Amino acid sequence: MIKLGIINATASSARRGTPIADWVEAVARRCGAFAVQRINLWEVDLPLFDEAELPRLRTYRQPHTLAWSEQVDALDAFIIVMPEYNRGYPAILKNAIDYLAQEWAFKPVGIVSYGTTMSGGMRGAQALIDVLTAMQMYPVREQVVVPYMLSYLVDDVFQPTEGMQQGAEAMCESLVRANAAMHLLRTDLEEVGDQQGVALHDVFGTQTVPHAGRVPGAPRDDREAWRQAGGVGPESGKSVETFRDR
Repeated sequence: MIKLGIINATASSARRGTPIADWVEAVARRCGAFAVQRINLWEVDLPLFDEAELPRLRTYRQPHTLAWSEQVDALDAFIIVMPEYNRGYPAILKNAIDYLAQEWAFKPVGIVSYGTTMSGGMRGAQALIDVLTAMQMYPVREQVVVPYMLSYLVDDVFQPTEGMQQGAEAMCESLVRANAAMHLLRTDLEEVGDQQGVALHDVFGTQTVPHAGRVPGAPRDDREAWRQAGGVGPESGKSVETFRDR
């Protein structure tokens, strides 16, 4: 299964976005393709970046950095649930991203943004996409936007619209498809060469080409297990409506 991290990026002590993260987690689990891990950034509790070396060198010294690196490195894909703060995204999220480099690379990511106004966090999400792209991540096109988010909370439970539900399900499908391709980019050069029938170490030199990220032993196509579990797609014979009604 795909190891999916759902990052709850709220920094407010009220944590009004947590019911939205709960809903996203439920949708992902119902998809059947993911082993879901919830990441609440206030629990990770990273201080402002305090490493001496550049993150891309991966020469960490601080125990909190080593723990964060191990947690992120073990995951294959992400969904970030984030509020918009002044046309941006929370500083706690930027700090968490900036701590690492290789661990984020070549992993698909979806965004669920929310806010108390009509924009629903779209401007903050767009700012985040630029950063994620710079980290060599792949933000999938399918996103979920929650405007006037307080109006969708009933007794601290998020009540999505049909469009939001469909968007979240489409995001999950895109993450499955993207991960099926991107796991190859996270593989060591020698293994990539074996799969492609090329001795890449002879072409590039293994000592001179840094690995941007790796997940050795990743399955060749995670979509098959997902479809067998009931996912949508032409091979499964199921429609989006069937998936939603399960």
